[in-house]
Amino acid sequence: MEEFLFQAEDLHAYMIRFFQRVGVSRGDAKITADVLITADLRGISSHGIIRLDSYYGMPLEQGYIDPRSPIHVITETPVTALLDGGNGLGPVIAYRAMERCIEKANQSNVAFIAVRNSNHYGIAGYYAMMALPQDMIGISVSNSQPSVAPTHGREAVLGTNPISVAVPAGKEFPYVLDMATSIVSIGRIVVHQKTGKEIPVGWAIDKSGQLTTDPAAVLNGGSLLPLGGDEIMRGYKGYGLMLLVDILSGVLSGAAFGSDVGSPNKNKRANVGHFFGAIKISAFRSKEEFTADMDRLIQRLKTTALMPGQDRIYIHGEKEFELAKQRRQEGIPLHISIIRGLEDAGRRLGVKFDLPCKSGSYNS
Repeated sequence: MEEFLFQAEDLHAYMIRFFQRVGVSRGDAKITADVLITADLRGISSHGIIRLDSYYGMPLEQGYIDPRSPIHVITETPVTALLDGGNGLGPVIAYRAMERCIEKANQSNVAFIAVRNSNHYGIAGYYAMMALPQDMIGISVSNSQPSVAPTHGREAVLGTNPISVAVPAGKEFPYVLDMATSIVSIGRIVVHQKTGKEIPVGWAIDKSGQLTTDPAAVLNGGSLLPLGGDEIMRGYKGYGLMLLVDILSGVLSGAAFGSDVGSPNKNKRANVGHFFGAIKISAFRSKEEFTADMDRLIQRLKTTALMPGQDRIYIHGEKEFELAKQRRQEGIPLHISIIRGLEDAGRRLGVKFDLPCKSGSYNS
């Protein structure tokens, strides 16, 4: 067996202990663990516990990320703010920024907040979905370290730069768009490498600009392709969205942008930028009317005539909501290579990874 099931609550509690071990407060550790476990529950394993040590633990341990996440306001109006994240934990900075954005929208109906001097913030959808209980539309975008070549290029100069928009509905699941503006995220390439699988043709190119199915060739000097792929598949549209995210997250906020976005190390801060928005639905029409029409729109789409061999039409976020419910009951699958990585990191930090497994023994 290559994958083993773990209870979400056990993994969440372990991550809190892990983060506290490297100097993060319990409250901030819980926020970061929430973001990572939400990714695993929703099937976005490339952004889940697989990144616990490489994206967060080691940089915190080595002093490249400030565990205090000392956020401060640079400029502010009733409907906007620019925040400096103090080179802290991306999930904590993003959570606090979106929290502030929602507070402003509750007062002024709409709000937008830009952030600079942050780090990788996990799944974009987590922060967009924070607006849903407030009967708001949530927006979350972020730039990231370069891993994508622009259309006609073979050098990685832009990040996967995710976009997420969350919109409440009534009886139906909310609409939650949560996507990279590349064909896939770089984390998906890492997952394929760790599990020994080839990647599909069209996802990425090697360093010479040729299409490749070898994840190692992508990670060693290659590049992802923008959403859509090459020009004949209109990949310039994904490239345009990717650039828009970099403008809102990086140029507007004063963060790094393009190939200047980094990974935290002793010589350079990552200086990742984010951009958040919240729109109060009642500023336009009643929540009841809006959600009823959202249901009508969703139901019309879901009752569209199907292509041969297909049995269902999904709305963005629907699969993830259903999968999260299933995984809370049945457990989160972790590949043995990920488990071994967690064991190694736990031994190094003195936070032993010895959680009970729901599907047999993995010989810890």
